[in-house]
Amino acid sequence: MAAEAKQTCYEGCAVDSFQFYLERSGEHAAVLKGVQNLLPEEYKRIGAGKTSLDVLGVGSGGGEMDVQLLSLLKSTFPTVPITSCIVEGSSSLTDNFKALVAKTAELQSIPFSWHIMHSEDYEKQVKAKGDIKKFDFIHMIQMIYYVDDLQETIKFFQSLLKKNGRLMIVVESANSGWDILWKTYKKELCVGSIQEYRSSGEVVACLKSLGLKYEEHLIPQSFDITDCFDPSSEPGARLASFMTGTDRFHESFSLEIRAGMLDLLRNKCSTEKDGRVFFNGNMSCILIHA
Repeated sequence: MAAEAKQTCYEGCAVDSFQFYLERSGEHAAVLKGVQNLLPEEYKRIGAGKTSLDVLGVGSGGGEMDVQLLSLLKSTFPTVPITSCIVEGSSSLTDNFKALVAKTAELQSIPFSWHIMHSEDYEKQVKAKGDIKKFDFIHMIQMIYYVDDLQETIKFFQSLLKKNGRLMIVVESANSGWDILWKTYKKELCVGSIQEYRSSGEVVACLKSLGLKYEEHLIPQSFDITDCFDPSSEPGARLASFMTGTDRFHESFSLEIRAGMLDLLRNKCSTEKDGRVFFNGNMSCILIHA
């Protein structure tokens, strides 16, 4: 299939579904809190003695996280020139990102280069050119599910790190609600843009097999999915649809499969408190060394 024709993960109505999920789950706030505890010290290590810093965001979406990460880096090294390279498959999310950059004062001195393509197409392009730009910090937040070859992807992007650089992967944690749901119903769920579900367990196993040095840090996260159990709730149906990677949860599965998923969500993937059901959305932040 031609590179430009490859299905990207978030276009059209999928973008709306993703944004709805972000609002309901507070996922970005959880990731931001987690990385803000880790990155100041990491940034100091990465940037020590350097006269410029180059950052690569892979699967950056609407840029909400990138803007925060770059602002934090800028505040750590206010006089050091920074460049930002972005690889993102969705043109509409990239437009959102550009609009966000335009209104973020502290990023006006940072030149951006944009690559609207799948990460594996970027890899092919870089290898074909032979002129390989290297980076001090590369981040891949909640995107590793969409790559075809996990090991080759990690190997390639880790090879782009400069001295003392770090590759940061944020991914759903092993044994989180996501991990339990998607592995229990693999046959039903791994049929769209996600063909093979991966949690931090698969990423860590891959890093070990490649012999790479890394640290894993937990990012605690939970969100209210009570509405998913009310068949008349439109927000509940939208949330269940996003969580199962479908357009319409109630129409995409048989009654029996739906009942099984909802039972699993309530009893194995969540905790109940004051009559509300809170999904275990724990994530891991994995920092891989150059």
